Amino acid sequence: MSKQTYVITDAQLQQQLGFCDRISAYWHEQNITPCAYVETYGCQQNEADSEKIRGYLAMSGYAIVQEPEGADVVVMNTCAIREHAEQRVFGNLGALTHTKRRHSRQKIFLCGCMAGETKVSERIKKSYPYVDGVFSTHHLWQFPEILWNVLSKKKRQFYVEDEAGSIAEGIPQLRDNTLKAWVSIMYGCNNFCTYCIVPYVRGRERSRKKEDILAECRDVIAKGAKEITLLGQNVNSYGKDLDENVDFSDLLAEIAKLPGEFLIRFMTSHPRDASEKLFDTMAKYPKIAKQLHLPFQSGSSRVLKAMNRHYDRETYLKKVNYAKSVMPDLVLTSDVIVGFPGETEEEFEETISLIQQVHYDSLFTFIFSPRTGTPAASMEDPTPKEEKSRRFDKLCAVQNDISVQIHENYVGKVMRCLVDGKDKDLLTARTEGGRLVRFAGCDSLIGTYQNIAITGATTWSLTGELKNQYLTERGYAHGESYQ
Repeated sequence: MSKQTYVITDAQLQQQLGFCDRISAYWHEQNITPCAYVETYGCQQNEADSEKIRGYLAMSGYAIVQEPEGADVVVMNTCAIREHAEQRVFGNLGALTHTKRRHSRQKIFLCGCMAGETKVSERIKKSYPYVDGVFSTHHLWQFPEILWNVLSKKKRQFYVEDEAGSIAEGIPQLRDNTLKAWVSIMYGCNNFCTYCIVPYVRGRERSRKKEDILAECRDVIAKGAKEITLLGQNVNSYGKDLDENVDFSDLLAEIAKLPGEFLIRFMTSHPRDASEKLFDTMAKYPKIAKQLHLPFQSGSSRVLKAMNRHYDRETYLKKVNYAKSVMPDLVLTSDVIVGFPGETEEEFEETISLIQQVHYDSLFTFIFSPRTGTPAASMEDPTPKEEKSRRFDKLCAVQNDISVQIHENYVGKVMRCLVDGKDKDLLTARTEGGRLVRFAGCDSLIGTYQNIAITGATTWSLTGELKNQYLTERGYAHGESYQ
């Protein structure tokens, strides 16, 4: 285990659960059933963290509600990746002055990545006196203690010390979705991309033990999960800090061997550590989705070096080509930043050419956002905002055309999909590659795998029809044309 890791003991966790009991008794004595609202910003890791926060709150006697109005506890689990996200949080935090005025018992907490920034905690102390508590990701495991101190001491609590990252097993979780489960396999990041604040607020990489991860996977499968998404800032680095002889490919294989009907996804993959062994493992096991999110960020090798990404254009393309060679049906998505400091028009065109060469199913596209405390924030940046916006619009137009083309190729095929919900009058489902499909059907199909014939396509989604009986009679296989 890494020296950067603080492992929470069973005794420490039991102490936190004891605080849950105190809080529950506190409300019981007042004959009050309290309620709590948790708002989540940012990535899937934050979603998983919020499930733990809700788990603690449920054990403390709180009913979870869907809006802050009237809630006894409001928790804002924040993201610090981009400036816009922070501005949105502060705007919504300001609006809570009115809800707290109408509900004097309300206690407001800010946590997540923003809470790990010194400038944020200081701003909260000075300018947001109605915020009762702030705690960083390193202190999430202590949330019951923090909440109890606010209730019992009637004083604001700030748990934002820059400590070693922690791993705590056994925190209760209240999951949003019984069909789909987030399972964190590691926390933090060692890559220190020059534009990214994550290593500074989530700490260095630390991996959970394989057996703990497998135990959680067995549990969610037993409770009905049909999809398991493994989470980490860089899942491909899994195991490097452990004394066990295990890497991410080994972990994937072990989970894929578990009994049950389920599909495994994972994010995020850093190209630096994406190996042929990983792609071979994905290709070998049917339970591992043939879906890969592999952020390239820029098509220019010079820009990639300035970003401290630890690979160049040629290395990235070589890995993508290998992945596609062993998984011809691979659904490939990525992240890209437009307007990194110093990016020239020619370097931007290198990004466009890479997109055209790879043909991504979809992209998550961003205009560079400087984050205070990162090296990129102090880099010379002569490109005007208007020019960055023009490049961004061009990139989106190029990718949208590609996405439409790829989606149109699905028309006439039958895909095995997990039916996961409703959108107005239609059911929604996801292909193995994560593509959204809308189709007509009865609600009883939610939570089941169905063979769906794809009949239409847009930039963002597919439409289809149930073809189970049709397939049974004619013997079509997954991905075959029914026409």
